[in-house]
Amino acid sequence: MTPPPPPFRFTRGKDDVAFDPAFGDDELVAARAALTQGRWTEVRALLARTGTDWDLRGHRLVVLGEGKSSAAWAQEWQLAEPESPDAAALAASASVFRAAAGKQSPEAAREACMRAARMTPADPTPWLNLLILARRTGTDDEQVRAFDQVRGRHRGHHHGHHLMTQCLAERQKTDGDDPFHEVYEFAEWAAGEAGAGSPLAALPLVALVERFRVLAEAGALPPNPTGLPYWTSSRARTSVRAAFDWWLDWDGGHHPRLPLDLNYLAFGKFHSGDTVEAAALFNRIGSQVTRIPWAYPDRDPKKAFRTARNYALGFGSS
Repeated sequence: MTPPPPPFRFTRGKDDVAFDPAFGDDELVAARAALTQGRWTEVRALLARTGTDWDLRGHRLVVLGEGKSSAAWAQEWQLAEPESPDAAALAASASVFRAAAGKQSPEAAREACMRAARMTPADPTPWLNLLILARRTGTDDEQVRAFDQVRGRHRGHHHGHHLMTQCLAERQKTDGDDPFHEVYEFAEWAAGEAGAGSPLAALPLVALVERFRVLAEAGALPPNPTGLPYWTSSRARTSVRAAFDWWLDWDGGHHPRLPLDLNYLAFGKFHSGDTVEAAALFNRIGSQVTRIPWAYPDRDPKKAFRTARNYALGFGSS
């Protein structure tokens, strides 16, 4: 049964869509703001509190590493505390995003990640950063090696599995959808291995959406996902239903990247024509809107999200 929607969390007519990769993590938002002012001690305290919650640690370090001044302040932290594994982890994350932007060599970023990995061998986060780097600048083999290292340290690593799904979806840019593409096999395998209740139950849907992005970018599918038979195929129906069933059974526990899963699910539900269930998801999402997947393949994500949400909630397409 579809869960009853909570009260509306937006005001129509206002700019209520803001994309923040922190995904509502207030402690992370505060530490990120402090880091822009050079107060790296607040990041140190945040990461100490995070401990070995690897999904949360990875999420926080990736968001912190994306900051424009993060590399400089991470270097300051390393000068003050050269033996700090958290300082090394932040420096590695910042290096990866600098390399992705062409501001640093991939080799230097790779070495920063390996330095962090040597300091905390059990931590999957340096390998997560290597996977981010490999997706942007590396080979297929480098992607697989980095993912294997992530999964070897945390079998259910959320971001790691999402990244590997994106890497696989980007292979074999064919003239049409291949129902036997390796990304589907990977996603179904990972969801099955994750066990009951894991957010990775939504991974087959993520694979479906990511493959749509690749095919639309290649011109094999129209860029507008609305009304495409792609979303009503047997695979699509199964993937969307499995992800929705996972959400219905979700125990309400915290997961740092839950908003991303809900946005994928709302995207899939809406485009498969299940607007009633999509409406419940839009209400659950509230203001925690993610740029992905609404930007796929090359669309204005705010406009795409608002159009889908307003239609599902009966407000038309404005």
